Amino acid sequence: MDRRHFIGASATSLGLSGLLTATSSTGAEPFEQASAKSSLRVGVIGSTGRGNYGHGLDVAWRLRPDLFEVVAVADSDSTGLAKEISLLGDVQGFADYHSMLEKIRPDIVAICPRHPDQHHDMIMTAIQYGAQGIYCEKPFCRTPMECDEVLAAAETRNVKIAVGHRNRYHPVLFKVKDMLDAGAIGNVLEIRGRGKGDRRGGSEDLWVLGTHVFNVMHYLCGRPVSCSAFIKRQGHLISSSDVIDGNEALGPLAGDEVHARFEMENGLVAYFDSLANDRTNSKAFGLQVVGSNGIIDIKIDVDPLAQIQTGNPYELNATPWLPISTAGPGVDEPREGLFQQVSSHEIAIADLADAIHSNREPLCCGRDAAITVEMVHAVFASHRFDGACVKFPLTDRGHQLSLLKAT
Repeated sequence: MDRRHFIGASATSLGLSGLLTATSSTGAEPFEQASAKSSLRVGVIGSTGRGNYGHGLDVAWRLRPDLFEVVAVADSDSTGLAKEISLLGDVQGFADYHSMLEKIRPDIVAICPRHPDQHHDMIMTAIQYGAQGIYCEKPFCRTPMECDEVLAAAETRNVKIAVGHRNRYHPVLFKVKDMLDAGAIGNVLEIRGRGKGDRRGGSEDLWVLGTHVFNVMHYLCGRPVSCSAFIKRQGHLISSSDVIDGNEALGPLAGDEVHARFEMENGLVAYFDSLANDRTNSKAFGLQVVGSNGIIDIKIDVDPLAQIQTGNPYELNATPWLPISTAGPGVDEPREGLFQQVSSHEIAIADLADAIHSNREPLCCGRDAAITVEMVHAVFASHRFDGACVKFPLTDRGHQLSLLKAT
């Protein structure tokens, strides 16, 4: 396969040109079809003190009152619940999300907590009570097995699952893919991704932030084919004695240093590295696509999302970095308020509404998010086998660190 062929579907091919060219949330209507229908009823699930409401997944729906109506919220913490009821406009409140879903039967369920240990049961219950769509905070689930179960249930009932990897919905990402296909940086050689490299560096960074990077890698390069990796803690390879119960209910976790190599579907090799306290001030969080005639740098949750520097990256190069907008490199972004529309989830939830009405998969669907989970576990699996190359899909769908051998 041609190494320079990038696989992600374009916005136009998905029928989203209206969404990506709308000037603002108060300007041109992104979805004529969606707005012509009655608004979709939204039930919000949060968990104060255990992941809360994620990165604003509770309030995003108020940005599009033409598409959505928030009708209920569930939170087992009474103080948190009272605050959310007030914040969302005196909606019905429930201490138990099962009761909310059974009584209200919302069209869309917002699964907001950052802690992924709750996601599987919340998604399964939402599907059971007839949700048409689900918008879930990342990380999606804790294991490939959990992902398999929710995806199978969603497919049986034709439920559209979208996941909050916000950068996947950014229209500049489509422009980047088109530029790569057109040879903007010559022959593409490799992709290099990094986490934030802060105190969470290593396996926690891999989970919480690396999944964003993996989601972009998957969009650009197709599915991962294989992985080889190793994990260290304080300079030594981790063993079962290093495994702890991870922060943010991530499950088994170990290591303050991760190095991984993925072979991707389009033939490229993609790398991911994370070291705790790496002194980069989190400025490396994202990925770089390295070509024979330039580099495209993509920074997660930053404006501008992407920049390009042309010229041979292995020679001294004084070419300035140019930000990439939806109109191209070095051109001011013509779409007013675009970064805010991405960071507030406005584009993502409008895409979910259209996916429901059009009976298509969302831009960042559950299957895409499940691949990021499997990439995390492939890193753990390869380390289990002394850095050996492991193939996708993983044979064992459980938690790989729980199977780690002792030294």
